[in-house]
Amino acid sequence: MPKITILTCSSYLNLDITKPYEANINLEYDLLKSALEKKGVVVERTNWDNPSYDFSSTDAVVFRTIWDYFERYTEFKLWLKKVSKLTKVINPLSLVYWNIDKHYLADLEAKGIAIMQTVFVDTGAHITLQSVCESKDWKDIVIKPAISGAAMHTYKIMASEIAEKEDLFKQLVAERDMLVQEFQPTIMTKGEASLMVFNRKFTHAVLKKAKEGDFRVQDDFGGTVHSYEPTKEEIAFAEKTFAACDPIPAYGRVDIVWDKNDTPQLSELEIVEPELWVRNYPASANDFADGIIEFM
Repeated sequence: MPKITILTCSSYLNLDITKPYEANINLEYDLLKSALEKKGVVVERTNWDNPSYDFSSTDAVVFRTIWDYFERYTEFKLWLKKVSKLTKVINPLSLVYWNIDKHYLADLEAKGIAIMQTVFVDTGAHITLQSVCESKDWKDIVIKPAISGAAMHTYKIMASEIAEKEDLFKQLVAERDMLVQEFQPTIMTKGEASLMVFNRKFTHAVLKKAKEGDFRVQDDFGGTVHSYEPTKEEIAFAEKTFAACDPIPAYGRVDIVWDKNDTPQLSELEIVEPELWVRNYPASANDFADGIIEFM
């Protein structure tokens, strides 16, 4: 029987299901594990950096809650290179490398995917926020690292604050590649939609909303998750985004925000270790499992 290892980080290896957050992680794992087992797959689970785990003993590893990798990216990148020689990586290694760095947005835009307007400012560049805003005729902006997670080093900067934030931006660019994007007010009024795609097809969606006065929709910052029925246009957008990837991912999600004309734009494509809210639509675990087995 084929064996698949689900990867987490050490913080979420031994879960306390009395805590709602960890109970959700456990439920997501159980749903995927059950779906895979029904298809004749043996399932194990370990932390990605487990030095005693024999990765050559498993047919594939599937990234799930490896939610510390961006804080240890150099170490993680070396581990990826090593583990990919021992077993199959799902999503594939080429996609993981590509998706970790938000420069992938430019690649998708070149393939006809509408993205949030973005200026890429690479490490060491001598570019000011003022010059970016003047060249794009932007007022309010958001800056974020090209490699990050959980809104790390992500800031909304209003037009009146740009001058005072130049030193912060200069400091960040000295250490990492950064993105500058026009701030979309709809993120605070309408939210951000996440559409899940498994095995090339849309399965379900959620709407993430920031707490009052904030723009970050992550639950780390008080964001909340709500049921959401996407339009046919939004579903087509999500599936088109996946189809633009090479190869097409086994699983992941498309995050959508809307511009002032209510047109959907790609905020992020999450295909490394995304939250997928399978618990909100348990039947999608079967599609998730099918996508994994397709890569097997």
